[in-house]
Amino acid sequence: MLRLISATFLALAALASPSLANDKLTVMLEWFVNPDHAPLVIAGQKGLFAAQGLDVELIPPADPSAVPRLISAKQADIGIHYQPNLYLDHEAGLPLVRVGTLVETPLNTVTVLADGPIKSLADLKGKKVGFSVTGFEDAMLKRMLENAGLTKEDVELVNVNFALSPSLIAGKVDANVGGFRNFELTQMKLEGHEGKAFFPEENGVPPYDELIFVTHRDSIADPRLPRFLAAVEQASIFITNHPEDAWKLFVKAYPALDDELNRTAFFDTLPRFAKRPAALDTGRYQRFGAFMQEMGLVKTAPAVADLAVEVK
Repeated sequence: MLRLISATFLALAALASPSLANDKLTVMLEWFVNPDHAPLVIAGQKGLFAAQGLDVELIPPADPSAVPRLISAKQADIGIHYQPNLYLDHEAGLPLVRVGTLVETPLNTVTVLADGPIKSLADLKGKKVGFSVTGFEDAMLKRMLENAGLTKEDVELVNVNFALSPSLIAGKVDANVGGFRNFELTQMKLEGHEGKAFFPEENGVPPYDELIFVTHRDSIADPRLPRFLAAVEQASIFITNHPEDAWKLFVKAYPALDDELNRTAFFDTLPRFAKRPAALDTGRYQRFGAFMQEMGLVKTAPAVADLAVEVK
């Protein structure tokens, strides 16, 4: 009888008690939601975050340039960032650490019109090259030109703000640097102007991760991080195995993105998502750090352990 009463009491108590809430985790995006973020969206749609006991909120930034500062100030748990910029932030003293990878290949390009006179990078001699921001892209262009036997003095740089494709289509420049291969090329094609891209990793620039996950150095032992990355890994593999189903889930979450540009970008980005987002290629980070130092972007290439870790 006592056992029966005890069991009944426990059952009633369980019914009366609310289920434990998932751990909240905030992710600051580097831009508005787009196909580059597909693994995060799919992980949410398929309940993969919830299965890891996480309640993940994706936050588009009001100012994309503020993301490193916001993560450094612990205004969000995780930020999406660019590997090249991480070295610059580290030298500036920001306490950021890479804990995972989202897009494991460069997306950046030097782009020209496919039917134009530029057939190789060497053909840029005496031509105009449009740009939006300085810094890493300057160094990338410099190395790509050097790889083709030119110098930056052989081209005229034109600040086109963020009108990279429009300035190229309008003939204001002969090439642009900074356009993403998974977006700008499709955008140009949809507007009736086929583009041709030169890839940095094929023209003297060491391969690097375009998009990474960063957190505050104080947070690298946070037990939520490996659970977050495990869910992202599951989502990336699902996208690879079931791309059409993944696209349907993506636009179900963000119906405004259901158009030809975003659909094409989704499938163009698919093979670039990290299938082992938690894994760290130390040698790759060392080589890229040496490149950043060689190009004068940082005074000294940092030890990899100072800016990138594998969380467990």
